[in-house]
Amino acid sequence: MDTPTRRALATTACAFAVLVAGGCARHERRIDHVFVIVLENKNFATTFGDSSPAAYLADTLARQGAFLRQYHGIGHYSLDNYIAMISGMAPTPETQADCGRFENFVETGTAPDGQPIGHGCVYPAHVQTVANQLSARGLTWHAYMEDMGADPAREAARCGHPVVGEPDRTEGATLADEYATKHDPFVYFHSIIDSAAYCEANVVPLTGLEADLQAKKRTPNFVFISPGLCHDGHDTPCIDGEPGGLVSADRFLQHWVPLITRSPAYREGGLLIITFDEATGADSAACCNERPGPNVTLAGVRGPGGGRTGAVLLSPSIAPGTVSDVPYNHYSLLRSIEDIFGLAHLGYAAQEGLASFGSDVFATRARH
Repeated sequence: MDTPTRRALATTACAFAVLVAGGCARHERRIDHVFVIVLENKNFATTFGDSSPAAYLADTLARQGAFLRQYHGIGHYSLDNYIAMISGMAPTPETQADCGRFENFVETGTAPDGQPIGHGCVYPAHVQTVANQLSARGLTWHAYMEDMGADPAREAARCGHPVVGEPDRTEGATLADEYATKHDPFVYFHSIIDSAAYCEANVVPLTGLEADLQAKKRTPNFVFISPGLCHDGHDTPCIDGEPGGLVSADRFLQHWVPLITRSPAYREGGLLIITFDEATGADSAACCNERPGPNVTLAGVRGPGGGRTGAVLLSPSIAPGTVSDVPYNHYSLLRSIEDIFGLAHLGYAAQEGLASFGSDVFATRARH
């Protein structure tokens, strides 16, 4: 059935095809479903080096799609990176420290570039995310969180987060539950959590993804996936005895990536982005003329950014074996998603000169 939403999405996808491929001919595939999987805390050389413990990601998947060798995080430690991916908001001292207390952002002003000035964690309702943008356009999104609600005493099974003003009891894994609120950026925005029905419909357990992938109409236009603290590579070893690190992260990908890439939504116009929140150790490198924002001196605590992590992108619109050395970061990721869906650029995704994923990624043949 032809609807205004579908027509708008087709027009948007065609515009993006013009941007990255020089046209929107009938034979070209349009991107109308974007999947993002975020892993944790690994340097580029560790993940993609010759002795990588993640051979599936570093070799198999990198060869199947586009390997972005100059992709960077924007900060340290976790939460500020996740928030940047969906809102373009720069770090605060509290988000840099992963918000051990789930406290409101106290806004004292607005910087000339639109960044709110203040401190805290949970942004006021006027601060928008890509999720709010998609909903306003009649498009769909889900954040699929592994283990959310596994221990109901810690968090709810949908829209799981601490009470505002209370400590975050999900900072570490337990044997029953490895969900971490700090890896679920959507619940740090009053524009999402203030409507319980809206949040609970969209911030959901990972267990529902497999069924949602079975039909294109059931698959959200934007899918954000956060593994638990073991399967995202954060913990090494894991509390349940798994090896953790890149070994467990690679196993997670081996299970979920084929389910995504076999789905109708992916095969008929999908893009899968696999990246990391930040590098570890002393790597606080930045790219893309990253700004720290009005609330911290250094976005990366010890340096200007979150370090070089690399990323892998898969799509029917990407030639296998594509390699790009164009600098990108999490603000670039947000800008690229917004461009695909024809949305305005939020926060630092609007920074002048910031690159979206372009012809270096969506090429007609492999580039080396």
